[in-house]
Formats: sequence, C-alpha cells, structure tokens
Amino acid sequence: MSASRFVDTNILVYAHDLDAGDKRERAAAVVSDLWDNREGMISVQVLQEFYVTITRKVPQPLALPEARAIVEAYRAWRVQAPTASTVLRASEIQQRNQLSFWDAMILATAEEGGAEVILSEDLNQGQLIEGIRVENPLA
Repeated sequence: MSASRFVDTNILVYAHDLDAGDKRERAAAVVSDLWDNREGMISVQVLQEFYVTITRKVPQPLALPEARAIVEAYRAWRVQAPTASTVLRASEIQQRNQLSFWDAMILATAEEGGAEVILSEDLNQGQLIEGIRVENPLA
C-alpha cells in the first residue's frame, strides 16, 4: 500500500453524510478511488472527529452502530497514531505556518506517515505546507 494521500475529516464526513448533496458525490468518489488504489491514510484524530461529527453534527446523524461499522472499515487503511513527538512537531508547524493546532496535528501526523498529499476542504488548495501538498477534491 503506498498510502501517500492523507484524508482530512471533512472529506470522510462528506462521503458519508446523506445531506451533503454534490459534495457527498464528489467525496464518495474520492474515497472510493482511494479504496481501489489502496492509497488512503488517516489518523486516529480523523477517526475521532469523523465519529463525533457523523453521529451528532450532521442533519441526519448516523446510528452509533452504523458509525462504528464505518470506523471499523477504515481500519483497513493506514491509520497513523499520534505520539508525544507528534504533538511537539504539530506545535512547531502551528507556529511556523500560523495554523490552528488541530490542523497542525493533521499535518504532523500526515508527515510522520510519509503522505505527499492531504485531501482537505479546510486548508488552501495547492498550498505546500511542510512539504505536503494540499488538494481540495471538492473545489
């Protein structure tokens, strides 16, 4: 598995949010492609944020067992687990790039996993941050 494409929470949420309309279709296609090509990488943080968002914050929240089943399926992807070193690295990225700490954690975790690309709607399309290119597949 090359696992060179790190997926941010928003892309996963859109892929599973029944009310996301066109964004759902585009995000689902991206996620499907990552499954087919075995290139998907996520973090524990992404799984946590996804679970909370999809069960509480979308207009039609998923039932808890359904959300757990989705999280279980994503265990097949490369899942990066942050460490204390990740937190320290994120704090450096935060300071250097003027980002929120949570966005910096995503970048630090992706960097540790060797990701070349982060798929996200939250960061700036085309931006290169700490050597990782940001792509917004929903743009």
